[in-house]
Amino acid sequence: MKVRNFAILLTALFAFVACNPSGNKENLSKQFDSVAADVKKEYAPDRREKTFEVELDFPEGSDIAVVYGVTTEAGAKEALLSNLEERGVEVKDSVVILPHPDLGDKTYGVTAQSVINFRYGARYSSESATQCLMGMPLRLLERRGNWTRAITPEGYVAWVSSGSIQPMNEEEYQQWKESRKLIVTTHYTLFRESPSDNAAVVSDGVWGNVVQADRRAGKYYKVILPNGKEAYVLNSDVDDFGAWLDSRNPTPENIIATARKFVGFPYMWGGTSIKAMDCSGFTKTSFFLNGIILERDASQQAKTGVDVDITEGLDNLEPGDLLFFGSKATEERPERVTHVGIYIGKGVFIHSATSVRINSLLPDEPNYYTGSTRLVRARRIHTEADKDPGIISIKNHPWYF
Repeated sequence: MKVRNFAILLTALFAFVACNPSGNKENLSKQFDSVAADVKKEYAPDRREKTFEVELDFPEGSDIAVVYGVTTEAGAKEALLSNLEERGVEVKDSVVILPHPDLGDKTYGVTAQSVINFRYGARYSSESATQCLMGMPLRLLERRGNWTRAITPEGYVAWVSSGSIQPMNEEEYQQWKESRKLIVTTHYTLFRESPSDNAAVVSDGVWGNVVQADRRAGKYYKVILPNGKEAYVLNSDVDDFGAWLDSRNPTPENIIATARKFVGFPYMWGGTSIKAMDCSGFTKTSFFLNGIILERDASQQAKTGVDVDITEGLDNLEPGDLLFFGSKATEERPERVTHVGIYIGKGVFIHSATSVRINSLLPDEPNYYTGSTRLVRARRIHTEADKDPGIISIKNHPWYF
């Protein structure tokens, strides 16, 4: 009797292990994590540029695991499934290639508030990633609750609250692109309900905001915001966007003159606007207002343009060059860039650190920047517009025109 009971128990145990063993699940999970990590490293190593977020699940009552998640890289999905198959791991594919089909044809968008914040996750507590100004074009990837994952003009991927953007289909987006637009050319302005200094405010506006032009109304201009709202803005605070672009001449002198207009404005991690900006947001905005779109972060900007040799000192530097600070490469670790500024000349540069300020690289100067010892490289940017994929003029960016 005991032998028979033991045999029955053993048979049941083998059946349990074969059908739904925790040990087998753990082994599959480890294999999956290893394969997914390798695929991510090859196809989407930088979350700022590409998305690859996949997980393995074991649905109750099923003997086949499910791979689910999202990616912007079709090749990554193919590599993941192929590698798992080679290892003999059978899975059901539920990975979605972005943009998500649930968006329908609304895969285009335009930012609809003066300054909007992007984050690395779909919640307000997530780390700040970047900002976009009103009127900037986007490509929408997916929506989760009240959050939308989108791509900015420089290719940065992050999450933004859905209420701060205007989703569009291709036809609506083309109409926006082809419409006559105005750009805000003063630090701050207000969009009002009627052409009156006492009218209620529809939205605030900042330097670089782009809106659709309607008609003049005395000292005001009637405009249409990206979300479709009508408003009025002072004529003196805006310029025709096309004429403004034609007047852009991104010389070192003009870039530095723009940068100086930010002196005293506060630092904020992730900021790229007059309201507050981090170091790379400052350089990016200074170039944008001169008609050039740069990469978002200092570590990305440091890989663009032409290298300037500073191994023997500062003599090769020219005004307008970008200076990058961090830690130099060693045998154990690669170079790490953590800060950037714009060179003015004679050892002086301008950057956003606590606030936008002017400092010297020369130890004997009263405004010496103590972080100067961390200077690791310099790049010449202004000469490389539309020659380098990370330095694109607004006029030649396909999302704008």
